[in-house]
Amino acid sequence: MAEGGAADLDTQQSDIATLLKTSLRKGDTWYLVDSRWFKQWKKYVGFDSWDKYQMGDQNVYPGPIDNSGLLKDGDAQSLKEHLIDELDYILLPTEGWNKLVSWYTLMEGQEPIARKVVEQGMFVKHCKVEVYLTELKLCENGNMNNVVTRRFSKADTIDTIEKEIRKIFNIPDEKETRLWNKYMSNTFEPLNKPDSTIQDAGLYQGQMLVIEQKNEDGTWPRGPSTPKSPGASNFSTLPKISPSSLSNNYNNINNRNVKNSNYCLPSYTTYKNYDYSEPGRNNEQPGLCGLSNLGNTCFMNSAIQCLSNTPPLTEYFLNDKYQEELNFDNPLGMRGEIAKSYAELIKQMWSGKYSYVTPRAFKTQVGRFAPQFSGYQQQDCQELLAFLLDGLHEDLNRIRKKPYIQLKDADGRPDKVVAEEAWENHLKRNDSIIVDIFHGLFKSTLVCPECAKISVTFDPFCYLTLPLPMKKERTLEVYLVRMDPLTKPMQYKVVVPKIGNILDLCTALSTLSGVPADKMIVTDIYNHRFHRIFAMDENLNSIMERDDIYVFEITINRTEDTEQVIIPVCLREKYRHTGYSHHSGSSLFGQPFLMAVPRNNTEEKLYNLLLLRMCRYVKTSTETEETEGSLHYCKDQNINGNGPNGIHEECSPSEMETDEPDDESSQDQELPSENENSQSEDSVGGDNDSENGLCTEETCKGQLLMGHKKRLFTFQFNNLGNTDINYIKDDTRHIRFDDRQLRLDERSFLALDWDPELKKRYFDDNAAEDFEKHESVEYKPPKKPFVKLKDCIELFTTKEKLGAEDPWYCPNCKEHQQATKKLDLWSLPPVLVVHLKRFSYSRYMRDKLDTLVDFPINDLDMSEFLINPNAGPCRYNLIAVSNHYGGMGGGHYTAFAKNKDDGKWYYFDDSSVSTASEDQIVSKAAYVLFYQRQDTFSGTGFFPLDRETKQGASAATGIPLESDEDSNENDNDLENENCMHTN
Repeated sequence: MAEGGAADLDTQQSDIATLLKTSLRKGDTWYLVDSRWFKQWKKYVGFDSWDKYQMGDQNVYPGPIDNSGLLKDGDAQSLKEHLIDELDYILLPTEGWNKLVSWYTLMEGQEPIARKVVEQGMFVKHCKVEVYLTELKLCENGNMNNVVTRRFSKADTIDTIEKEIRKIFNIPDEKETRLWNKYMSNTFEPLNKPDSTIQDAGLYQGQMLVIEQKNEDGTWPRGPSTPKSPGASNFSTLPKISPSSLSNNYNNINNRNVKNSNYCLPSYTTYKNYDYSEPGRNNEQPGLCGLSNLGNTCFMNSAIQCLSNTPPLTEYFLNDKYQEELNFDNPLGMRGEIAKSYAELIKQMWSGKYSYVTPRAFKTQVGRFAPQFSGYQQQDCQELLAFLLDGLHEDLNRIRKKPYIQLKDADGRPDKVVAEEAWENHLKRNDSIIVDIFHGLFKSTLVCPECAKISVTFDPFCYLTLPLPMKKERTLEVYLVRMDPLTKPMQYKVVVPKIGNILDLCTALSTLSGVPADKMIVTDIYNHRFHRIFAMDENLNSIMERDDIYVFEITINRTEDTEQVIIPVCLREKYRHTGYSHHSGSSLFGQPFLMAVPRNNTEEKLYNLLLLRMCRYVKTSTETEETEGSLHYCKDQNINGNGPNGIHEECSPSEMETDEPDDESSQDQELPSENENSQSEDSVGGDNDSENGLCTEETCKGQLLMGHKKRLFTFQFNNLGNTDINYIKDDTRHIRFDDRQLRLDERSFLALDWDPELKKRYFDDNAAEDFEKHESVEYKPPKKPFVKLKDCIELFTTKEKLGAEDPWYCPNCKEHQQATKKLDLWSLPPVLVVHLKRFSYSRYMRDKLDTLVDFPINDLDMSEFLINPNAGPCRYNLIAVSNHYGGMGGGHYTAFAKNKDDGKWYYFDDSSVSTASEDQIVSKAAYVLFYQRQDTFSGTGFFPLDRETKQGASAATGIPLESDEDSNENDNDLENENCMHTN
């Protein structure tokens, strides 16, 4: 058995490993566990082969389960936003959670974070643990100011919610009620299908639900509930503002403010104090329609606004051409549902009737077919765009039965031939408006490093994902703990290489602090214990942004000094009750620390050194406590114990020994009473000179000796998990202060056990947590130089070596090889979507590149990047930009877009729409760019797709087709000027 009556470590490892493989079943309950605690537990039980050497080591004992890192401050059940599975937390089934709790308990004051398994998807069902619940606001019809918030699962029914509301507001069972969905200032929708789930009803995060009680006379306060007319929309709507209101409210576009403290946003003049016009008026501006945020759905709103302002796609839907091409039988499609829902939304947005609409029905459809978008967590705008483009393509695919086509390698054939074959094969299976508008062709070349086999293929693309030059540096906030015990820890901000090691961190910190790098030990402190003690050659990418990094100054050379040893020290508060192991009978508190002590030492001297190390926050006795004993100082003692035998001889109290109790079975013996100790008459400096009760520089100069009749703490010594020290006489594992020799070695772990009353009296928690800030903390790095969009395109087409985790199978060698790969652009579509790859993920961290990319608004010339020898000039103008403000995993999405009718730029921020100028568009927030080829513009922003489609094969192969006989002279001229493109 392990500590605290837990199963042995091999059994723990085996049980949890098996339970982690449990399949998800609808309705089951799973539990969240903080990944940091779980990783610590894995070390302790030797879960992975590389952690076997730490198995059972008390230095990595995880302690009670601590989920505080997952929760918002002050809320025992509300999760922090944007947590990621396996990176921030792991999920355990009920049986696994119960086992861990029985073995380690749950941190005092915390509650289990339990979540249900729900089923998602319309046709292909997926089970998923619903980590984030839907928060709804509940109130009564007669008092809408009294709002109560509750969280529900998307699988909960309207009937379940209504019962909960009745319970909250104490509505009698005999009272008849009905439920309303209040989704705008004065718009109500009846929720009259009790069996519908939250997901089916389209309820979103923060939705207001109103319960109404029937009057005594049988009438309803809100009147009769009438169903919507057949032509009514599924979207909540607001009448559209008149163009005059737009111009009158646009003032000083250059004034900027911070709109949200969580991320820096430019402030734009928005429509305010509208004079709403009646629906259907012809003088409204179509397309200037915002989208309500349904709860972290700004990523979806941004994507929709960009697609909405892509003229050829919007014209296609507004002219109802999509109805002829709906593919209800495509097994890869969504039975036409995504296309129909998107078409309805676009028609609302371009009707000219509304200032904003609420896309609840569209989001519901997206969530049914793509469960990853069904919740209310922030998602990636580009990932949603990829899904929408693919979903619209398959719903509108003109190919009803896709033939099987065997892919062929170039095998030395000319590029023109291979490109033509690839594009024709692509069109045999994929032919839609999305292909017409967005699809291009690139060439992929792979070279085997062993046999020099060259593989050439041509592949279609829907958007270009361009890499950005990686940041070479990152900043870390660390705390430096100096050797002088009176000096407060100092917080620093250091600039370190992004791909560096711990030595680089120490070198950077040394420059700021003056402490030599070889006199530092870097640690990660978590839950009042050392989570990690780093070696100098460990990679910095193992340090996450939320880690608390403490760097300790030491005075010895760990590799050369054999007389002293560095020990980790943790502080514990003992519980009063008895009969438990030391782990269940104590709790960690305060900050752990490292200290160097002589390897050969005595218990008394070690006790004095420990107390000396804590003198900044351990109080001395007050005058009223003098009768109980006082703290004494030795002004000659060195913190490292460098005197004879590690301590100044004059300060070693020969009369401080405690009588050893005869009864060795007294495990929870109280601290020695006054008559069990004798005060040393040779103690030096018995008077307390500090007025505030703290050890100060004037009273002790950083050196302290304890001559207290009641010792403040006992300590327990662990060595590689083995506490069976030969001089311990009983099972308490408390070291007796009998002046026996104590030998420590490199991996010793010392726990200082404080009696609660003595801790309350003598330990100053505020002083222990206090620290100072170095000026570097306020340091703001200089503005980084921008990169041009063309630099990113060149980086995209640069030859690279495949990683070891992503090799290529060489058909010649018959083995996987780390081949070199090069991508080249062969043909480009009428609308080019460019995704700037700002986000990066690794095992330990997430990062966002905030590099400013300078991209042209007009005249983006792509001809220099096309390797098609027959490609003519290929120039593009920008039509839309999706912006992301803020950091990784959070922030806010907006969009800039150019209206196809008036040619002006607008800024779309959820339900708000405002005018914008071109000089605001290029920013660090730009994430996805939409470019339209210049030759496809017309007076309406629409181009003749029939002509474009017919020329698709010619564009892909680079072989021009002859013009039709009925083509007019202007068409012939335009064709001669066209760049070679695909559609």
